[in-house]
Amino acid sequence: MKEEKPKWGRHPKESRKTHCVMVRFDNEEWVKFLTMYEQSGVYAKAVFVKARVFGDTFRVMKTDKTLLDYYTKLSALHAQYRAVGNNYNQTVKELKSRFSEKKAMALLYKLEKQTMELVELSRQIIALTQKFEERWSQKSV
Repeated sequence: MKEEKPKWGRHPKESRKTHCVMVRFDNEEWVKFLTMYEQSGVYAKAVFVKARVFGDTFRVMKTDKTLLDYYTKLSALHAQYRAVGNNYNQTVKELKSRFSEKKAMALLYKLEKQTMELVELSRQIIALTQKFEERWSQKSV
């Protein structure tokens, strides 16, 4: 006769883990264990220990914090560029509708100078990003 599953509660797993092993470390061993565990990138210490016992390969995952920070700030900068572009369009429309042609042209000239500075800054950012990627790719090789 087929076993009926309960209609509520947790569904039973196919192979339940029922056996437990306890390991005790001294201070030096514990520090060494934690270092290995952190380098592995595994989400749980039990999974890490089980993998070591059964001979799974030991992977070391290192993340370059500076690379992550740089790309995070670069992404934020791109978002700000989009906002500047939106504001630029709104500013030009308002200048055209609210000021005389002479005054609007003078203000547009100032805006154009600021835009050129922004373009030059963008070129510098692109050059720095390319240098950064060249250095980073040499690290990983």
